[in-house]
Amino acid sequence: MRIAINAWFWNSPTTGSGQYTRRLVEHLSAAEPDLELMLVESHGWGSKVSRFGSKVSGRLQLETRNLKPETSDLKKVWFEQVIFPRACRRLKADVAHVPYWAPPLASSVPTLVTIHDLIPLLLSEYRGGPLVRLYTALVSTASRSAREVVTDSEASRRDIIVNLRIPAERVRGVHLAADERFAPTRAPEDVNVRARYGLPARYVLYLGGFDVRKNIARVLAACRRAAPVIGEDCPLVVAGRLPTEDTPFTPNPRRLAQEYGMDERHVHFTGFVDDADKPALYRGAMAFVFPSRYEGFGLPPLEALACGTPVVGSNASSIPEVVGNAGVLRPPDDTGGMADALARLATNADFRAELSRRALAQAARFSWERTAQETLAAYRDASA
Repeated sequence: MRIAINAWFWNSPTTGSGQYTRRLVEHLSAAEPDLELMLVESHGWGSKVSRFGSKVSGRLQLETRNLKPETSDLKKVWFEQVIFPRACRRLKADVAHVPYWAPPLASSVPTLVTIHDLIPLLLSEYRGGPLVRLYTALVSTASRSAREVVTDSEASRRDIIVNLRIPAERVRGVHLAADERFAPTRAPEDVNVRARYGLPARYVLYLGGFDVRKNIARVLAACRRAAPVIGEDCPLVVAGRLPTEDTPFTPNPRRLAQEYGMDERHVHFTGFVDDADKPALYRGAMAFVFPSRYEGFGLPPLEALACGTPVVGSNASSIPEVVGNAGVLRPPDDTGGMADALARLATNADFRAELSRRALAQAARFSWERTAQETLAAYRDASA
């Protein structure tokens, strides 16, 4: 079977779509050696095609037009709607896979699209200006003509069926997985990582984005409320580069911490964290707190579980699917419930040990091998 993959994000491995594309291609190739995977990348106003897993790499010369320089957004839409489907046709692909929410309106090749979430459609803060809303309308309409839709969770699957009005039999949930680097065994360099970021011996960890749906204010409020029980020897560690502007969309956690009366005894800001250092941060944490209001999947809590770290978080969207019984989940605004859970984890060693055991069992249910096999099944159904 010959699969053409939209590789717009292939060279952006720090993005979620880039990570997903690379990990999926790697494991698809291992799962099915005879599968022919062709990465179609943007090349000017045309494309470049590479065959993954072999030394053969060639360029597919497509019709180009003498257009004046336009915005990168226009080039991206042109690639998604014109260049990519044209390349799929010339490559005689059996299936065209778009690994993010941007399927072509028209394609002569059966199309499979991965829709990670419907954030721009469901959350008003993320709808953007007129051009963003127009793009969301375009890809929403185009998704209805896709032969198969893959999404990261059953929660997102329900959202897609209801909001995009796509028949349920054409939408399947295929869970993601954590990288193998996220494991409970402490590495020798963990001590150096902890020293580099100035981490204490015990701490509660938040690692994630700072946009409004991540609910960072609730992280700070819950930890401040739990502080009298937990004690100053187990502060909150907020990991990641902080927002450059303090806005309603990206509230600055430093300002929020001041409003809650939290100083360096209660909260420590690490700044940017190198991706290679993240497993050590998870492994060293007493608990991982993640009260997000909406996630298409939620990799950070799964990464924490894979390191044996219990999760205290919200019961919203896909998070219960990811965490299962390996954490304590409360409504996103239940500050008291999350604070009580953190306090119990900090003071009850048996409770924490039990959740840590469950964390490893829950994380073992997810693997990229399984993701690849279920995606292969979707390819077969799309090409049938």
